[in-house]
Amino acid sequence: MHQIPYSGHLYRTPPRRRFLFARVFPSLVFYIRLILIVWRAGRRARRGRYSDQNWVESSLAVLDSLERSGVTVEISGVENLEKLPGPVVFIGNHMSMMETMVLPAVIQPVVPVTYVVKQSLLEYPVFKYVMRSRNPIAVTRSNPRQDLKTVLEEGGARLRDGISVIVFPQTTRAQTFDRGQMSSIGVKLAKKAGVPVVPIALKTDCWNNGSLIKDCGRLDTTKTAYFRIGPAMTIAGKGEEEQEAVCDFIERALQEWTTKG
Repeated sequence: MHQIPYSGHLYRTPPRRRFLFARVFPSLVFYIRLILIVWRAGRRARRGRYSDQNWVESSLAVLDSLERSGVTVEISGVENLEKLPGPVVFIGNHMSMMETMVLPAVIQPVVPVTYVVKQSLLEYPVFKYVMRSRNPIAVTRSNPRQDLKTVLEEGGARLRDGISVIVFPQTTRAQTFDRGQMSSIGVKLAKKAGVPVVPIALKTDCWNNGSLIKDCGRLDTTKTAYFRIGPAMTIAGKGEEEQEAVCDFIERALQEWTTKG
């Protein structure tokens, strides 16, 4: 399976030449490429021919397109993936569509994974076939009690099948981090399933939310995108300490990256 070319356990976008058009219109160039990637993936998925490897290849193509458009990406903590004893619940903050598109290239080559997603993502034209092929756990975000039941039942089933689950527990995407907006749904799933949690810190505000279409905002190529995988944590007691530890990990990483600029 194709993988990101890490140096040790770190990846950072190497220097690249960009054509003048891509330097002047980075967002336009990126979205043209993204539409082609999603269309090809959706066509395969609709025919039932979209494999785990195809998902990784699509994710890598999105990463490459971002970089060709001028976005610099840094990924760290991959060594923590290699130490996992089995399926886990990944818990991350949520800034943009970038993490949904790029994380498969980071995680899937090491451990099988799927997402907890909004039901609306399964209705997007073309993209819905890709998401449905990944057997995600769909939630409404309008009925917290029913969403919790769905995540615990369906998430538990995925974990028993050896498939890890990525959860973004914030009520909505946000380009600033507020731990008060992080629900404990991921920790509750991990506790019930008897698996560890793994924090993921994300700074992807270079992919802005759009005004007309939320997922299609302008790219800010002056900002670096950061992904960091933390160490696995076993749930003890009610999971309150692990919930705080996940938030602490995300806050420390964001503070470090904000200092870098």
